[in-house]
Amino acid sequence: MRNLSFFIILAVILCFVQGCIVPRTTGTTEVGVRTKKLALFGKKGVEEKVYEPGSTFFFLAFINDWHTFDTKLQNLEMTRKTGRGDRRTRDDLLFKTIDGNDISLDVIIAYRIDPKMAWKIVQEVARNDDELRDKIVRTIARSKPRDIFGELKTEEFYIAEKREAQAEKAKEILQDMFQPMGIIVEKVLTKDYGFNPDYQKAIEDKKVADQKMEKNKSAQHAALEEYKKKLEEARGEVNKLVADIDGVYMKAKIEVDAYYEKQKLIADAIKAEGIAEAKGIREMNKAMASAGGEALVKLQIAEAIQGKKIVLLPVSEGGMNLKTTNINDIINTMGIKSLSSK
Repeated sequence: MRNLSFFIILAVILCFVQGCIVPRTTGTTEVGVRTKKLALFGKKGVEEKVYEPGSTFFFLAFINDWHTFDTKLQNLEMTRKTGRGDRRTRDDLLFKTIDGNDISLDVIIAYRIDPKMAWKIVQEVARNDDELRDKIVRTIARSKPRDIFGELKTEEFYIAEKREAQAEKAKEILQDMFQPMGIIVEKVLTKDYGFNPDYQKAIEDKKVADQKMEKNKSAQHAALEEYKKKLEEARGEVNKLVADIDGVYMKAKIEVDAYYEKQKLIADAIKAEGIAEAKGIREMNKAMASAGGEALVKLQIAEAIQGKKIVLLPVSEGGMNLKTTNINDIINTMGIKSLSSK
């Protein structure tokens, strides 16, 4: 056993010397995956293990392969501007809107790998970052979003909320597709978009027309508001006049009502006085109809003829007849008057 251990150590030293054992490293944001071409111990193939970032590992050369993947966020930018993005040439998405117009759209796919699934990526998807980016992420990201953004109408591309809603939908669908591959889609972003030149001009002309229409609408609205303002002012004046007239009317009504009540009271007083006077006359008539009344009448007659020289010449049977005059009554009456004056 000692000899065997000695020979193993010797073999390892010789391998280092001959370059058979080589160091394998991972960057600060990288994970490593080892593939066994030939297995002295265990099974060969992709090792279901992920080697941590920022480390160094030693493996036998020739019988081991080494793959690394960057775990930081990656941006796959597809744009029509040359000299930038994922390609040096025009690289935007070209497709048709649901209403049949040609459109181009700049899209950015922000993604990263799931570190725990790095070994599965090597085994089933890609062997390095470039291959993963070009053959998998780029291919799918240029295909599926076309269908999703193509669901919009041409005019809806001017509405940021509509584009953002479709971008979120594209992210969810891409995530469902990429998740089994160990790829996580963080964001789908849209940038510039453009139409066919003729259609673009038509849209711009329509925008100008819409702006003029909105301007006219604003002017119409302002005129309507001014009219409403003047109408309210006129209503205020009318209401003020009505209130003034109502005030004059109420004042006159109060005065008339007061005058009416006053005249009614006067009329009631006159009526009461008349009734009282009528009652007095009625009572006097009753009194005059009695014996005392007759004496009173005679007294008044006597008062009327007092101091007057009266000659009574009764005429009867064609000449004067003194037999018809009751001289006694006159004398009696005159005597009573004389007594009353004393």
